[in-house]
Amino acid sequence: MNFSRLDWTVLVFTLLLIIVYGVYRSRTSKNLEGYLLSDRQMPWWLVLLSIMGTQASAITFLTAPGQAYSDGMRFVQYYFGLPFAMVVVCITFVPIFHRLKVFTAYEFLEQRFDAKTRFLTSFLFLLSRGLSTGISIVAPSMALHFMLGWDFTVTNLIMGGLLIIYTVSGGAKAVAYTQQLQVIIIYAAMFLAAWWAIKMLPAGIGFTEALHIGGKSGKLNVITSGFTEKGFDWKDRYNIWSGIIGGFFLALSYFGTDQSQVGRYLTARSEQESKIGLLMNGLVKVPLQFCILLIGVLVFAFYQFNKAPAYFNLAHEKTMQQSANAGEFAAASQHYQQVQDEKSKTVTALGNALQQHDEAAVNQLRSQLQQEQQQAGLVRDSIKNIVKKTIPGSDGNDTNYIFLRFVGDYLPKGLVGLIIAIIFLASWSSIAAAFHSLASCTMVDFHKRLSKTPATPLQEYRWSQAYSLIWGLFCIVVAQFGYNLGNSLIEAVNILGSWFYGTILGIFLVAIYIKRVGGHAVFIGALMAEVTVIAVYSFDLLSFLWLNVIGAVGVVVFSGLLQVVFFGQSPKVKQKPAFEK
Repeated sequence: MNFSRLDWTVLVFTLLLIIVYGVYRSRTSKNLEGYLLSDRQMPWWLVLLSIMGTQASAITFLTAPGQAYSDGMRFVQYYFGLPFAMVVVCITFVPIFHRLKVFTAYEFLEQRFDAKTRFLTSFLFLLSRGLSTGISIVAPSMALHFMLGWDFTVTNLIMGGLLIIYTVSGGAKAVAYTQQLQVIIIYAAMFLAAWWAIKMLPAGIGFTEALHIGGKSGKLNVITSGFTEKGFDWKDRYNIWSGIIGGFFLALSYFGTDQSQVGRYLTARSEQESKIGLLMNGLVKVPLQFCILLIGVLVFAFYQFNKAPAYFNLAHEKTMQQSANAGEFAAASQHYQQVQDEKSKTVTALGNALQQHDEAAVNQLRSQLQQEQQQAGLVRDSIKNIVKKTIPGSDGNDTNYIFLRFVGDYLPKGLVGLIIAIIFLASWSSIAAAFHSLASCTMVDFHKRLSKTPATPLQEYRWSQAYSLIWGLFCIVVAQFGYNLGNSLIEAVNILGSWFYGTILGIFLVAIYIKRVGGHAVFIGALMAEVTVIAVYSFDLLSFLWLNVIGAVGVVVFSGLLQVVFFGQSPKVKQKPAFEK
């Protein structure tokens, strides 16, 4: 990557701006209320930006365009259940958490059930969020690795270290206030990159023609039914049904029970402001994610007129050129360029036919383009297989590098530095919130709950900082092992979350809505549901979004049956459900 002095200046200035602003706004009470919840004084618009910043990690901006480039827009269906989930969270979860004045969502479970259920749920959260956050660190580390050519271990340590310093020193208030500035810069830079991709298209080819080319290449598959000639394909990852149903359960668990998000809206100064922030997030998230994926389609259209790399991972490409399979890799790459040259001629002709409204030529060229796109995909697959068998530990997948390669090769000086900066900003935004949620649960659900020695507010504050540090080190280790994942990073994080989110949600659903189920039944039922989820995933029976449904429904069904069969139909609960005033 050609990283100029101007890019370095833009990168360093942007990052320093965020750090200085965060330090300036991070003054809070040095106790748990101040460090973890910003003294509960955040307005709704800041809660909204904090929620958006927490869920929009660097993975979103780095790999989502590559996801659309490779697989089209159908990933957006993953978010279709989110607006409905926001309504349920506001009706059910927010009133409970505000009424009980909890630090973590899992405190409520001990009041409703018992300590072991609280410990189990908090542990499942810590495991899932710790692993997911580790994978999230891969994105900025990968960008630094790509930009400087340094070894990934070095960039991982640098990026993880910066994140730890940023998080431990600030607290929730610093995270919230820097997130508002980060979100503004991030979306402005991404849309600027999209504008530049359109600007570099040939004369006479604009936004509309770019979309048409992407559509005829199968990239605008926003709505897919999931049905094939053999019926509904339960293994199809993204379709409207898995998105609305599975996505609803996943979003309900993420925003209703995941401390990284619960901790964001618990900082609000009132229950009403928490609800407004969540509902606004439900309105804007799907359109924003659509636009980010659309950038991938525009990059795809751009590469139809410009030379596209046969393989987007520049570091692996250089390794392949010096490997024993260099000849095979070069031959496959040359074949790909030949296909690209033919496809470029077809795309140019299609653009001219569209301008001249020549329907007969348009129809003929559409069919030809689809055939050439299929052929290009097969050649790309062969190249990935060559990389996979040559480089130890690599799966051959270069989806995570598509947008980064486009940025490095074609964007002007200064803008490259800004794009790299937003990858870092998105990392700091989401990962800092994750570190704080991990520290919150460790401190509140385990340390304070199990410690027999009272601590002063200042000591609790220091312990929370220490746990942020420990979890940061854990996530760096996870990132080191998550570098060569088989999926795109954005898919990997969502799959990992789906292993646990359904079970966690099911425990809360029982706690809130089923009065006659007690702690023993829900504890065992949750373990049974989690085993079921892992088994379904291991045998590849369903796509990952359905795991959230299985986990939640499994806890409800198993705990209900266990209560009736083994523990009696009228358990003595510790209090009536908190949603009942």
